[in-house]
Amino acid sequence: MKVVITGGKGQLGQDVALVFAARGDDVLAWGREDLDITDAALARNKIREARPDLIIHAAAYTQVDACEQNEDLAYTHNALGARNLAAAALTCDAALVYISTDYVFDGRQTRMYREEDPPHPLNVYGRTKLAGEQMVREILPKHYICRTSWLYGEYGPNFVRTILRLASERNPLKVVSDQLGTPTWTKDLANQIYQLVQSGLYGTYHTSGQGECSWYEFAKEIIRLAGLQASVLPQSTEEAGRAAARPGYSVLDNYRLRLSGLDQMPPWKDSLRHFMAK
Repeated sequence: MKVVITGGKGQLGQDVALVFAARGDDVLAWGREDLDITDAALARNKIREARPDLIIHAAAYTQVDACEQNEDLAYTHNALGARNLAAAALTCDAALVYISTDYVFDGRQTRMYREEDPPHPLNVYGRTKLAGEQMVREILPKHYICRTSWLYGEYGPNFVRTILRLASERNPLKVVSDQLGTPTWTKDLANQIYQLVQSGLYGTYHTSGQGECSWYEFAKEIIRLAGLQASVLPQSTEEAGRAAARPGYSVLDNYRLRLSGLDQMPPWKDSLRHFMAK
């Protein structure tokens, strides 16, 4: 296939590019300097010129707290950017993978969220990503919407790198303990996206690691695997005082992947161990 990746220089985009290229696909990994996704005409012309079979739309405005102060910017990138890519895909009959988030849910549920559960985002980031989902569904039949959570990887800033850095700067660390979700390694997600695309089974999927933990438990496991002596103390969301509200429980159930025989996402602790060893 010929594959265009938006956000191709980012944390997820780089792993996706490696996975598809390793399987022999022709990959164009575009960063912001290559394509402004907020410019509908530019997106249409660039995609029409490239004529990909598949677009993996990993570009987004993901700074959750900053989104609260920059709602127009978040909407333009996360919602209208997705609309522009979906419309561009129509011009060359390309399929589109849209990367979404667990933050489309409000966290008031006590069981894992399945794909059919009604979304109700608490913050601007979640609302704009949900708007992007809706636009992709309305415009382009050939789509895969992949909701994922708590991404970390080899490229770019993430929670794992932040904890390792802070562990060398302060002791003890205080980490939020009343938000539950699932860490997801970008390499695992990239491999899952590849398998999903090969299936041709369009639709909305949850694609996160298996299991659940709090940010506090995640941080403790990072410290343990790194063999560091830093102490980690639990902290409430209220004490953390972040600008954007977060769901208290946003664990995703990879329900449709599992029923389709496609779920290959490993337990989060196994992936973290492999990542830390690497």
